[in-house]
Amino acid sequence: MKVPILRTIDLSKTFEVGGHKVKALQRANLEVMPGEFIAITGPSGSGKTTLLSLVGCLDKPTEGKIILDGVDVTNIPEASLYKIRREKIGFIFQSFNLIENLSAIENVELPMEFSIKSGKQRSKKARELLDLVGLQEREKHRPSQLSVGEQQRVAIARALANGPAIILADEPTGNLDSETGLSIVKMLGRLTTDQKCTVMLVTHDPRVASLAARTLSLRDGELLQE
Repeated sequence: MKVPILRTIDLSKTFEVGGHKVKALQRANLEVMPGEFIAITGPSGSGKTTLLSLVGCLDKPTEGKIILDGVDVTNIPEASLYKIRREKIGFIFQSFNLIENLSAIENVELPMEFSIKSGKQRSKKARELLDLVGLQEREKHRPSQLSVGEQQRVAIARALANGPAIILADEPTGNLDSETGLSIVKMLGRLTTDQKCTVMLVTHDPRVASLAARTLSLRDGELLQE
């Protein structure tokens, strides 16, 4: 019997804004199985990024639990959370977040500095990952020398660097044209099959969501099954 790679139990987050309490997420219950490709949809302000921040251990919930790869990470100290984020979670952002003065291969090597001590091994794995995303000929190029689609593919390779349990993608097509965006999402879908990755993607684009195996939606902080 398969065990969920991610499970949330009554997950809630409340913010204080101008003396008022705003419920960004309300009692969200979610199970993500290994190898799943899930899209989270919903209008702006519905709680999508809040959910991703919580399951990515970037923020703490007000209530509820987060079980990641069999470990309750809800109240783990920040020093330990850093290790979990590095080893268990791969992040892909809308703005790519590549380091401009590093080449593509150096950007992919960066997350491996603490997990793989040998520089030769880091370079070998980074080249394999760039080859996986079709950028084997561009490894020496800096981000400014790459197209936006190529930059996002470097970001995907970087997210895979430490063999994460789950990849969290926050609007990964937001800065891309439609054709490039859809090709990036199709690539993420192939990773779930070819690399046995688990992908949880936040998007407002129904075309992007339609490429996922399962779609969930958020409305006013409530997670709805579709």
